[in-house]
Amino acid sequence: MADLFRKKVIAVGAEQPGEHRLARTLSWPHLVALGVGAIVGTGILTLIGVGADRAGPAVIVSFVIAGVICACAALAYAEMSTMLPASGSAYTYSYVVLGEIIAWVIGWSLILEYSLVVSTVAVGWSGYASPLLEGLGFPHALTQGPELGGLINLPAIFIIAVVAGLLSLGTKESATLNAVLVVIKMLALALFVVVALPHFNPDNLHPFMPYGFGKEALPGAGGEVVARGVMAAAAIIFFAFYGFDAISTAAEETKNPGRDLAIGIVGSMIACVAIYILIGVTAVGALHFIEFANSPDPLALILRGIDQPVVATILAVSAVVALPTVLLGFLFGQSRIFFTMARDGLLPAKLATVSKRGAPVKITILTAVLVAVIAGVAPIDAIAALANAGTLAAFTAVSVCMLVMRRRAPDAPRTFRTPMAPVVGTIAILGCIYLFFSLPTRTELFFLGWNAIGLLVYFVYGRPRAGKATEDAVDPEALPEKPVLPAD
Repeated sequence: MADLFRKKVIAVGAEQPGEHRLARTLSWPHLVALGVGAIVGTGILTLIGVGADRAGPAVIVSFVIAGVICACAALAYAEMSTMLPASGSAYTYSYVVLGEIIAWVIGWSLILEYSLVVSTVAVGWSGYASPLLEGLGFPHALTQGPELGGLINLPAIFIIAVVAGLLSLGTKESATLNAVLVVIKMLALALFVVVALPHFNPDNLHPFMPYGFGKEALPGAGGEVVARGVMAAAAIIFFAFYGFDAISTAAEETKNPGRDLAIGIVGSMIACVAIYILIGVTAVGALHFIEFANSPDPLALILRGIDQPVVATILAVSAVVALPTVLLGFLFGQSRIFFTMARDGLLPAKLATVSKRGAPVKITILTAVLVAVIAGVAPIDAIAALANAGTLAAFTAVSVCMLVMRRRAPDAPRTFRTPMAPVVGTIAILGCIYLFFSLPTRTELFFLGWNAIGLLVYFVYGRPRAGKATEDAVDPEALPEKPVLPAD
């Protein structure tokens, strides 16, 4: 039983063998763009309508609450990623601090999270692109999955293939393009604020909290019972914030991880919290929430509602152009999780090789195939909340790792130290646990079922092979007195 909790050791500054070594090509601007690109996507474009339906104008408060929980988790990620600058994110931190079986559960949960996010975003992109394609004569049956009466969602598969191709060309090249697309996305959101904010009407904020603060089951517009309240909205809006964890998966591809990872994680979270609150205030002030609640395109609807149809079209086109940044961020993160688990022996080791450019092409292609199958045929809407469950598990684990290492190795070098670590870590852990139990019961059961399958895979395949990867491990408390970080 002891080897269930055997720990992996990261020799800070050490490099992997050539065929397993990722190329160090990223600096902090790339990481901030990667984080903002992954975070700001379908969430702010769609979830503000869902959140307004749950909380009314107090959706602004819901954004703040969800943002605080995610910000606390981001601070824990920043400390752990600079302390252990290795690929793998929450999976690697759990392997080093908590042990192998915990790491497997977290890695398996992250696979679920990233797969569903990538697939859902690809289907969302297809929803914008399909009308344009059908206008050119593209068959409708090839733009929808079977759950919507079609045969297969080819546009969703296509955009996944394009993003996977970019990642296979090289990390720096794809990160540079990502930065350009993020700028386009930010300009589109700035245009929304500039145009809609002058229409701010304080009367639209009354009543500010029509459904109360706590979660309460109330009848919806169609008579169905809906969980409403500020906290119910926060549990859904949480989807709009995660994505910064993809930055920590880039640790081995960062020129100066001790500095750049913290800037990337904390910088992208600060930027996104500010953006979301500004967009939320502008939205609920420009148009009464009843008029855009539960709309699939709330920001465009608000612009049309204030007689700005041209700007609404510009926003929609910008979303189509820039939405692939979310795909890039999460597909990047998932491929690195797979890559690290394969390098550790928990998945087939042949997958953990890189191209001449230093990109993990095999695992990227495999990841793309898996998520393309889901995006092409699976009923995404029925299980999308599972992405949230996987994320909450990872955020909780990283916060626990941060607190454990503060006690286990208090004097170990930390390039970034989380301020008020006990308070921040506790808020992140309790907040994530609360949000997990705010998910539908069906989602929680499906998540447990997914991890039951994962444990079966671990005991049958992963555990017997992982021993070789960890047999030379030493006590993780014995961290180097001074980390050796690559020069900028």
